[in-house]
Amino acid sequence: MSVNASFPTTATRALKVLVAEDNIINQRLVVAMLSTLGHTGVVVGDGEKALKCLSKLKFDVVLMDVMMPNMDGIEALQAIRAQEQETGGHLPIVMATAHTEPGDAARFKRAGADGYLSKPIDIDQLKAELGRLSAHR
Repeated sequence: MSVNASFPTTATRALKVLVAEDNIINQRLVVAMLSTLGHTGVVVGDGEKALKCLSKLKFDVVLMDVMMPNMDGIEALQAIRAQEQETGGHLPIVMATAHTEPGDAARFKRAGADGYLSKPIDIDQLKAELGRLSAHR
């Protein structure tokens, strides 16, 4: 990954992104990419911690790893969507996985995801996905 200042964000404002990722190297890379794009990343290591964090802080987007300990990304996604059914609102969630398989994007969409990125995450793809999601807000 090449991180440099030539990647201005397509979003109209800086986004606060919850990064649910258990791998420390991936955490650091994603936070660096978000920073390069003008956004802020807050990191948690699993789905349970993501839910706790979301109950206390407000985020514009969640970048959710699929495979994590304690509570995986799909379980966390479903819990967030179930809570939204009761409280209203909609938080954009982008799923990310290194174990890509045909049909992943459709499977994640059916589970309630707003987007999908394959790992290793590419800064241009991240920029495009965040820009797409912020354009709909």
